[in-house]
Amino acid sequence: MKRIMRRALGAALAAAMVVSAAGMGVSAEGSAADKIVNVGVTDSLGSVNPLTMDQTEINKYAAGLQFLPLVELDPELNFVGMLADSVTTEDNLHFTVHINEEATWSDGTPVTAQDVEFTLLRLASPVINNATLMLYAFEGVGDDGFVEAGAQSIDGIQVIDEKTIQFTAKYQMALTTFENTYARYIHTLPKHVLGEYSDEELLTLDWFGHPDVVSGPYRMTEYDTDHYVSYTANESYWKGAPKIGALNIKIVEGSQIYSGLQSGEIDITHHTMTAIPQEDYESIEALENAEAVYGLPITNQSAFIQTANVPDARVRQALLCAIDRNQLVEQLLKGHGEVVDGFLSSASPFFDETLEPVTYDPERAKELLADAGWDGSQKLRFYVNSGDSTFVNGAQVLVAQWAAVGINVEVTTVDLATLMTIAGTTDYDIMAVQYTYAPVDPYPDIDWLLNGEGSWTGYTDESIKEGLMGTQQTSDIEEIKGLYSIVDRKVQEDVPMFSVYIISPQGAVSNRLTGASPSAYGFFNDVQNWDVQ
Repeated sequence: MKRIMRRALGAALAAAMVVSAAGMGVSAEGSAADKIVNVGVTDSLGSVNPLTMDQTEINKYAAGLQFLPLVELDPELNFVGMLADSVTTEDNLHFTVHINEEATWSDGTPVTAQDVEFTLLRLASPVINNATLMLYAFEGVGDDGFVEAGAQSIDGIQVIDEKTIQFTAKYQMALTTFENTYARYIHTLPKHVLGEYSDEELLTLDWFGHPDVVSGPYRMTEYDTDHYVSYTANESYWKGAPKIGALNIKIVEGSQIYSGLQSGEIDITHHTMTAIPQEDYESIEALENAEAVYGLPITNQSAFIQTANVPDARVRQALLCAIDRNQLVEQLLKGHGEVVDGFLSSASPFFDETLEPVTYDPERAKELLADAGWDGSQKLRFYVNSGDSTFVNGAQVLVAQWAAVGINVEVTTVDLATLMTIAGTTDYDIMAVQYTYAPVDPYPDIDWLLNGEGSWTGYTDESIKEGLMGTQQTSDIEEIKGLYSIVDRKVQEDVPMFSVYIISPQGAVSNRLTGASPSAYGFFNDVQNWDVQ
């Protein structure tokens, strides 16, 4: 899901990333080692250790290039096998995952179900202490998402044979939820390499920054969490050796994307990891050496209100009534977006087109504040991702519109990693971040975000709980659509969060790059087939 602070791309970065070579247009007939591709992003990297990273998109993709997830979504929102070749269930409680028979580590060792079990034991370790994968849904895992320190097995995760592992949930879970929430985010690690290390050692193991054994198409060689990640091809990749010898993720300011595409120093961007400033859209569309590609409206510029600090729903309603979201779409997004209430965009099969968004009504906002006894002396703390330059500007518009109705809001911009740290506390009143709710299965994200104390909203409601649980007990699309509508309508009423707008983001790809196209999902699925001409 994901900067004002300047990132100096100095001589050290230029040398590490061989930027000059990247723009040379190496012949497709040349060797893979001679070919370099740079992926431009604007989000900062949080961690390169799959055991400690959170589930933001840049962390997921940076890890997934080396350690494949079990499955992934493709650009058409279908689940496709990556490390696994099948995931099945007969009762929405037991999920059987079969690892592809061809899957091997780069040293030739087969990838096994024992590797998956080893990885899950580490992820469930209270020593590792990473709760973002929400493993509490499975038998044998505590409600905190952890097992006992030193546990050698998990009741709800059983190895059936060398290539088969079964997960047993505590409660019914839709297959799409299992695939989207767990199978897409479990980055299996090599037990035969890491099994000798304690959990304490794995927390800080330098190996993760330059692993010598991987299951994916690339392995990391160097990184700087604020500037770049550099990879070299895994020539032993079991799906076929990559045609591109070196791949770099370049972390830059949004204002640098256009010039990078123009000069050839950036070859491709990713819709959900790259916030291209709206003022550059037309310039990128006009480039002769690159093609602009707009994505589906799935990226939600979400604003989460910490209801523990803003407990009166009337104040939260006033925050929503006081802003002109249609104006933001037209002026900030140049029309490439939409306004909705709740979580779901028009790209979701569960979108309720009859739910009319709350309209801009500053007089109504003033009435709500008066009813709530708001005297204007309070100051709300609003945290924003500095890597999203478009919304940094948009936040100032919101602050001005809130001030016009008597709500004093102070904006603080921080990088994405810091924002995620703040989000884990209650030291904010409003927190905005781009959040991509999987159109095919928004359940886990919504369930967590509206799950009371400890969530980004601190909000919960029984009707929402019942509606969300119902989505896990049926496969009927219209029934699921009705249940999500209950959720979105209640969120519209109580406003624990609101969608500032839904973005139809711009991506871009260099004409010299073949076999690749910007997409919110499936971006790196077949990266081994990318090539340059």
